[in-house]
Amino acid sequence: MSEKMRIDKLLAHAGFGTRSEIKKAMKQGLITVAGEIVKDPGLIVRSDNSTIAFGGTPVLYKENIYLLMNKPAGVVSATEDVRDRTVLDLLADSEKHFAPFPVGRLDKDTVGLLLLTNDGQLAHQLLSPKKQVPKTYEAIVLGTVNQEDQTAFMQGVTLDDGYVTLPAQLTILDRFTAAEGRCSLIHLTIHEGKFHQVKRMFLAVGKKVLHLKRITMGTLHLDESLPEGTYRELTEQELADLQAIGVPLTKT
Repeated sequence: MSEKMRIDKLLAHAGFGTRSEIKKAMKQGLITVAGEIVKDPGLIVRSDNSTIAFGGTPVLYKENIYLLMNKPAGVVSATEDVRDRTVLDLLADSEKHFAPFPVGRLDKDTVGLLLLTNDGQLAHQLLSPKKQVPKTYEAIVLGTVNQEDQTAFMQGVTLDDGYVTLPAQLTILDRFTAAEGRCSLIHLTIHEGKFHQVKRMFLAVGKKVLHLKRITMGTLHLDESLPEGTYRELTEQELADLQAIGVPLTKT
């Protein structure tokens, strides 16, 4: 949605520097609107004005940022940490400028889909227990996952703290032998996000998760073309589909 604002505020929000740095750039004649040099930082412009340029570079203003990351192991899903690298450390300064945060969390050793945004309203919708937004994980599990496990997960299992999980859908994809022993490759879809939930669910049925990757969150799917540790902006369709999760259905 277009809005009116001071040009120095627009440029600062777009990542072209602080207000004072932008004022200096204006004095140097680096900022133009429709090809004309602008030296008044208080000039009111529309946020969708496509003729604004900084040093010849077109300025594209946006209020929010939405990033799809393929999180690698070894980094934490936080905005800051005194011991470990965070997912924000993987971002370029041009994205950090928007102060995004991870929507939910993946364990330090868990990889896969992670959404980062500065849109608090969307994050709230995706994390709200009332919405029960589904999340699907791919895991390698030590042990032979079987139909009894599928039934237990569908009924809800009791975790180590006494919490009974919501029904979850467990799909067995493959069974194989690895260095650790007999293993199973599975997909698990849950509708909540308790601490270490997937690992604790398998512990509840006597099995251990060796490798865990999140592949979906709501309508959003992991882009398998993204190497671990890289990211991209959501497409317009991906964003629209996610935003629709929080929109009440219209009665007809």
